[in-house]
Amino acid sequence: MGSYSSVDPCYNYTVLDNPWRDTTYGSGSNCDQSVSWSGWYRLFINTVSAHIPDTCVAYDHCGTSYALWIRGGHPTVQDGVVSRDVCGYYSSYCCYYGSYPIKVKACPDNYYVYELLRPTICSSAYCAVVSSINTSYTAVTPATISTGKVTHLYPSADPCYNYTVLDNPWRATTYGSGSNCDQSVSWSGWYRLFINNVSAYIPDTCVTNGHCGTGYALWIRGGHPTVQDGVVTRDVCCYAGSYCCYYGSYPIKVKACPDNYYVYELVSPIWCNSAYCAAVTNISSTTTITPATSTAVINITLQEECTSQTCFENLLEQIANITAQVLPLNTVTNILTVAFSASEKILESLSSANPTELASYGNSMLKTSEKLISTLVKPTDTSDNVSFTLSTVEGQVFTVGPTVTLNKIPQLDTTNSSVDIDLIGIAKNNNERSAAVAFMSYNTMENLLKPDFFNTSNDTIKTMMSTVISATLPKTTNTKLTKPVNFTFRHIREFDPDGSLSCVYWNISEWIVEGCSVLKTNSSFTVCSCVHLSTFALIMQTSRPRESDSKLDLLNLVCVIVGLVFFSLALLTFALCHWGPKVNNVARINICISLLLAHLLFLLTQQFLSVIRPQQVLCAVISGLLHFLFLSGFVWMFIEAVMLFICVKNLSQISSKKREVLSSGFLCVIGYLIALVVVCVSVGLVPEGYGSEHCWIKIDEGFIWSFLGPVCVILASNTLLFIKIFISLNSTLKSLNAEVSQMKQTKTMVFKTLAQCVVLGCPWILGFFTNGSKDLEILFVILNSQQGTFIFLIYCVLNNEVRQQYEKFFRCLCCIEQH
Repeated sequence: MGSYSSVDPCYNYTVLDNPWRDTTYGSGSNCDQSVSWSGWYRLFINTVSAHIPDTCVAYDHCGTSYALWIRGGHPTVQDGVVSRDVCGYYSSYCCYYGSYPIKVKACPDNYYVYELLRPTICSSAYCAVVSSINTSYTAVTPATISTGKVTHLYPSADPCYNYTVLDNPWRATTYGSGSNCDQSVSWSGWYRLFINNVSAYIPDTCVTNGHCGTGYALWIRGGHPTVQDGVVTRDVCCYAGSYCCYYGSYPIKVKACPDNYYVYELVSPIWCNSAYCAAVTNISSTTTITPATSTAVINITLQEECTSQTCFENLLEQIANITAQVLPLNTVTNILTVAFSASEKILESLSSANPTELASYGNSMLKTSEKLISTLVKPTDTSDNVSFTLSTVEGQVFTVGPTVTLNKIPQLDTTNSSVDIDLIGIAKNNNERSAAVAFMSYNTMENLLKPDFFNTSNDTIKTMMSTVISATLPKTTNTKLTKPVNFTFRHIREFDPDGSLSCVYWNISEWIVEGCSVLKTNSSFTVCSCVHLSTFALIMQTSRPRESDSKLDLLNLVCVIVGLVFFSLALLTFALCHWGPKVNNVARINICISLLLAHLLFLLTQQFLSVIRPQQVLCAVISGLLHFLFLSGFVWMFIEAVMLFICVKNLSQISSKKREVLSSGFLCVIGYLIALVVVCVSVGLVPEGYGSEHCWIKIDEGFIWSFLGPVCVILASNTLLFIKIFISLNSTLKSLNAEVSQMKQTKTMVFKTLAQCVVLGCPWILGFFTNGSKDLEILFVILNSQQGTFIFLIYCVLNNEVRQQYEKFFRCLCCIEQH
């Protein structure tokens, strides 16, 4: 332990020197959640200064299960105190578990101190690694700057010299999500942005959710002006629903200033949980980039309105002419920002672009990006790691040298993807015993390399489920892989279990699958294995929604309404008419109730499907209720067949007691409990099986058999019962013990029950075999919707006693009208 008498955390820290924190240490049960963290800490391993890794650490290292590392890289001395996200590896994803962000500071003597916090889960602990990271660089430092929001007034009305400094660290595009809200700020006048004492600007390219310390990160559309443009107006946008400008806000004014910075007249956004972003790169209309490690000046000139293919090609040609073999990180990120900004502006200016143009632009951007990231590879004897995060692209470069001590390199990780590659094995196959891998994730590349470039024989909807990534081996002589490379894609859109996933790579003009396969997948991520390196993506194919047939929809609506009317008439008849003492209508009444509610619920669901379908939980609940109601109708049909079988058996007895075999209450419990048990078991086994496109049971993976299975069992059981009933009736007819009237009544009841089973069962069997046939589909709609009509005809219209009561009712009605 050590303590110092300075307020600066570089000289006022606690020493943390547990040997098990070393990344070379295996698993253990240590848990930093139980530690009472307070203040700043400096790490040592065996008396050697160490730091928390800023690249992925695998599971079961550092004396714990979930080894904690920081994402976003370490700061420099000039950066001061910065915040970094804490991550833990699990299930093939480097940042599966996140924790509270911690503060980090680089100290002049080339070490780091950390303000550590309790992790969010136990069996996790902060790691420590012993390696050297350079903590110095030449940064642009404004003459006067302070933390928070301070106004600097200059003797000029020009906003370039009369602005308010805005320097909240969380506004950086590299910062994660948060709850900051600019709607509550009292904005007044002009503002200039800084991040960690470096001049910044509001991004003019898309910033996705989960950045800039807020829920919806605000950026401006239309690019930044030049000094000659004066004050311009720009729309404010934010990303949502896979669209970069899904939400807009009030426009703001922007001005470019002579000293290569921008000022903004900011206004309150129109909704909360949104905030203006800040990026630290230079995007003037003429960008001059001077690498610190080179005596040459790299001039990348972009025209003020670069919206033509010629202009874009000119820019890419300038980049292609760069001859420097090694460039500093800030130079590479600046050039990438310029290139992607130009690419997006050209796409916005095109009303429509043919596939050939899009593929050409995409190939050019891939080639440019791979060239630039290769300049980050620097000679090393051991290992070297460089990473960056921009709004349009994230990148990571890992290099190993001849004296590397690692058994395998860490998983290379970006926000939505990661890669596992045997770089150590590749290096051993090279004469120089060294190799480098460059891994990039493009957040907007799908606008160029669209999923529709995936040519398949079937007509399906293709959706990009991941960011487009690329993996190359720059400055590596022998690029032959020693084993397949595994890519983990986090899904960026809602996963459809009905869809088909394909791991694809880009081949000049199309996406193809050769050499790539899906290893495993779930609703959150997919792991792909490929035997080569290239540009990759994850594409899902889903069936095109069938075009709505207005005539068939109208027929279905009319038929269901007619069926509901006759269900209601049948229930009124069962309830109000006088029936003989030997007639038990319990099963028939409950059949009508179950099917009436089922058809009514299905009709209302289809009429309001556009409102219900987006509510996935409501849709699943409705499909579960429909499953229960339709199934209970079949259970009641089985109960009626059983009761009929008992009745026929009683006919064969010499002395039959006239009593109910089963009480009505007991029958109701059985009738609904069986259906409820089937639905509950189905929910327990496959909860995602409910909530199809039409809010019914999903037919994929055989889940439809949770309904068809019990139906087939009931129909088969009823068939066996009817065979036994006919055999029993035949033997009874030969005897003289049965009353003729009772025998006749029983035969009629058998006929009606058999007709009912056919009417209720056949439509569902027919629906199983429609298979897109229009004629069979129409027949299914008519038969299935008219079940109430058939029940009313069989049990009411064909019943002589009921007909007499109806005639009596209508005669009384006519008499009342005459009087």
